[in-house]
Amino acid sequence: MPFFRLNHAGAIGTLSLVATAILAVSSVASATPEPPAMPEPVGDPAAYVNPFIGTGRGGEVVGEINNFPGPSAPFGMIQWSPDTKDSYAGYQYHDGRIRGFSLTHASVGCSAFGDIAILPFSGAIGDKPWQHTSGYTHDKEQASPGYYAVTLGKAPVHVELTATTRTGLGRFTFPHTRDAQVLIKAASSFAGNTMARVRIVGDDTVVGSASTGHFCGAGNEYTLYFVVKFDRPFTAYGVWQDGEVKAHERHAKAASDKQQDNLTAGAYLTFDTRKHQAVRARVALSYVSIDGAKKNMKREIPGWDFDSVRDETRSRWNDVLSRIEIGGGTPEQRQMFYTALYHSLLYPTTFSDVDGRYIGFDNKIHTLHQGQRVQYANFSAWDTYRSLAALHGWLYPAVSNDLAQSLVNDAEQGGWLPVWPMANGYTGVMNGDNTVPLIASLYAFGAHGFDAPAALHYMVKGATQTKRIRWGYVERQGIEFYQKLGYVPNDKAASGHTHYGASETLEYAIDDFAISQLAAAVGQDDIAHRFARRAQHWRNIFDPATRYLRPRHSDGKFPPGPAFVPPPPGQFGQDGFDEGNAAQYNWLVPQNMCGLAAAMGGRKAAAGRADRFFRKLNVGPNEPYEWAGNEPDFAAPWIYDYFGEPWKTQALVRRIQTRLYSAGPDGEPGNDDLGAQSSWYVWAALGLYPATPGTDVLALDSPLFPYIRIHLPGGGAVVSEAPRAAEARPYVHELRLDGRILNRTYLRANALRGGAKLQYVLSSQPDIDRATGADAAPPCWSDGNAG
Repeated sequence: MPFFRLNHAGAIGTLSLVATAILAVSSVASATPEPPAMPEPVGDPAAYVNPFIGTGRGGEVVGEINNFPGPSAPFGMIQWSPDTKDSYAGYQYHDGRIRGFSLTHASVGCSAFGDIAILPFSGAIGDKPWQHTSGYTHDKEQASPGYYAVTLGKAPVHVELTATTRTGLGRFTFPHTRDAQVLIKAASSFAGNTMARVRIVGDDTVVGSASTGHFCGAGNEYTLYFVVKFDRPFTAYGVWQDGEVKAHERHAKAASDKQQDNLTAGAYLTFDTRKHQAVRARVALSYVSIDGAKKNMKREIPGWDFDSVRDETRSRWNDVLSRIEIGGGTPEQRQMFYTALYHSLLYPTTFSDVDGRYIGFDNKIHTLHQGQRVQYANFSAWDTYRSLAALHGWLYPAVSNDLAQSLVNDAEQGGWLPVWPMANGYTGVMNGDNTVPLIASLYAFGAHGFDAPAALHYMVKGATQTKRIRWGYVERQGIEFYQKLGYVPNDKAASGHTHYGASETLEYAIDDFAISQLAAAVGQDDIAHRFARRAQHWRNIFDPATRYLRPRHSDGKFPPGPAFVPPPPGQFGQDGFDEGNAAQYNWLVPQNMCGLAAAMGGRKAAAGRADRFFRKLNVGPNEPYEWAGNEPDFAAPWIYDYFGEPWKTQALVRRIQTRLYSAGPDGEPGNDDLGAQSSWYVWAALGLYPATPGTDVLALDSPLFPYIRIHLPGGGAVVSEAPRAAEARPYVHELRLDGRILNRTYLRANALRGGAKLQYVLSSQPDIDRATGADAAPPCWSDGNAG
């Protein structure tokens, strides 16, 4: 079985895009050699998954990427992975000490999860076991789908972990000692807790629970229950609570009125490994109860066969990864692709137990309705509606139906659609009403097995009403002003909540467009046309004097001076924009890029603006250039498809792929945000991108691999053949769809549902004549146009 051991990291810096690289023009060679035969597709995609990719840092501006290397099943509840000492979100590759192996993780930009850390070591317990950490080196660390291993400490303990959906199995191989210790740190390793408790049951089991939350400063909270069962009796035990160790005690509880990162409660178990060195531990989670965790364990891992559990989870990964077969490319490119697809399928996470029960947004226990298999949680919607939702909807509709229904269930129980829901709570993190385009994109790409009319009802409610509920959550901040003025004013005195008026207006316009698309799909034409008109509210913050989308005050005036104003030192982004600035948000009108280009002075003028914008590719929020590592600019490289210069999109996407992504710990241009960055890479490598949220439009770049087969749910397949595909050949000179020349820069996913064949002629030189007309561009939706 292949494993990855990484000992170095690829550096990523701010890159300059030299204009001549994408503007160079050359004639096509007159003599075309016979294309090579199609390479054999990868037969074992899990062998190319490198879980260490994205576990480091993306550079000074980017910061932490926050992926984790430990085992998880696809969309698993349990994600059993190491937490290093100095990481706020789990594992940091460049840190040399591990403080535990916690059961929940997320690649997010705030401290989150890290629940129930388990740490084996050899030696005395000491007087502060909750502070114990162990050193390790990467040359004794391995990871692959469903498996993680590392050797800890000077008195070495070899740790091996595997996991199913809700349950994990650990194998800890100690030295010959009577002081083999296992710590169970019930309080979060890094997110902080309001409550943690443990109870030692008999001589081989520990149960307990922990409450945490408060994601990015929000008021949400959740409780997680756990069971840990060992394959042999422990020889000694004890607990700690509020900084005091109590030998031979079986119960511990710590609680606080507010979230604490120094809350201490846990248990220690001692084993004698002088005869048998390996200690095995089964762990299980539930958000319902300890009994729920026990049922999950009994169903998913009833025995102790570590290798069979590992192999079964790896097999499950191969099943979902093989929905996309690739052939050719370099080993590093194959690693990047399948690891990106792997990271795209870790989230959202399973929230219901094996018996179908889950805790709802009303804090009551619910059971899945007929037809729904799983309740899911943890939707980083601001990040994932742009590309991940379409990938899920197109290739994994059974999961996607449950994803969408889970959000509908949240709304029915809590009264409103959640913005960035964590567990069973509202957080309201990031601006916009992002669950709306996420659900609409799932539907547009084929997930039709959920209650779409109910989803539409709650979408309209959130878009037209406002009410503060738990801890002050409001689905759409400033919606009363948006409806009255046609934009969210940027002056806090008027809106009462934000200095992100421009970005919030743009997000709401996208949200309204998504409502119009879903309404049209389910036959609600009045709603469709009403919200299609609202989808053009971006025009209300377009400043004709500067030809930029800008913050606007409640009196109708734009701020004096230029559109881009460098933020003051220490500020993360320009006033009026969430994590960005006027230049970066200036392209965020995916529903009507044609109208935006016209407002800028036409396609040629817009393309010139874009050329200047893409001179740098990953600058962070405070410079007026592309920030490829953040979500508002995800679709920006495809704008040339609309402007009649598609060869620039082809070159630009390839440059981002190859310069900002690499097969190492530092190999992503930004925080992965629950698969957002990774799904971008998957689409880019396929030569496609879901350019307009809420629709099935796929803007085109060019495929990275000579052979691609995308297996569709109905049994068909989209086959892409590009015999000369290579890093240095991004330019499309000819594209055939089922044998016919295709001179446009987009496809519709639903038109491919029965299967299709794409044949590319690629070159190292651009073709400036192909697919440049206005009729070749992806569709745009103008005023009142819902179809």
